[in-house]
Amino acid sequence: MRVVFLQDVAGVAQGGDVKEVKNGFARNYLIPKRLAEPATHNALQRVSQYAEQAERTRIKLLEDMRELSATLNGARIDVEMRAGASGQLYGSVTNAIIAEKLGDITDREIDRRSIEIENPIRQLGNFDVTVRLHPEVQAQIDVLVHPTGIDPDKWLESLAQEEAEGEVAAEDDAGDGYVVGAVEAGDAADDEGAADAEDEGGVSEADDVGGNADADDATEAETDTDAETDTEENA
Repeated sequence: MRVVFLQDVAGVAQGGDVKEVKNGFARNYLIPKRLAEPATHNALQRVSQYAEQAERTRIKLLEDMRELSATLNGARIDVEMRAGASGQLYGSVTNAIIAEKLGDITDREIDRRSIEIENPIRQLGNFDVTVRLHPEVQAQIDVLVHPTGIDPDKWLESLAQEEAEGEVAAEDDAGDGYVVGAVEAGDAADDEGAADAEDEGGVSEADDVGGNADADDATEAETDTDAETDTEENA
């Protein structure tokens, strides 16, 4: 069916466009919601009027979303959830839950599809979430998922304290590792020096043994010579 679009339809057409669409889509959705009408002679004559009206609506929507973005940007929403000792949730926080919470603080309906999370949140913690309000407008919000029955601000403080203590412990471990490494390096150097000293001592002892052997040989030779001399004189 050929229709004239009266308003913008995301991903389909803009107000004032004339397009062919499936009959069921036109009869069951576009026409009942006054988003389009059959492309009759009269409708085609009003195309420019529809286009101008759609442009005004488009500009008004953009301004409205910018104002909403200014309200939401940096806002925090608290979501109370039951969780186990490890922080794993008994359930999950979905984009629909976040959209509902945003609706409570803005008194406006927020489309859950505008909440950009890849997967539902299944862990306690503080999460940065993007809200895509318009192709040109977005807002960043904090989603604090805290345990049931605990004040969210107090729980957030305890979470920050645990992180700080963890960083201090990591620094201490790094310092201990440096000292241990230095001691081990010193011990290795001492062992190497001792090994060198033993090698030098071994060579000296060998030289002494060799020197003593040569001295003994010389003494024996002198004794033999003296004995030969005495024999010749007696003869």
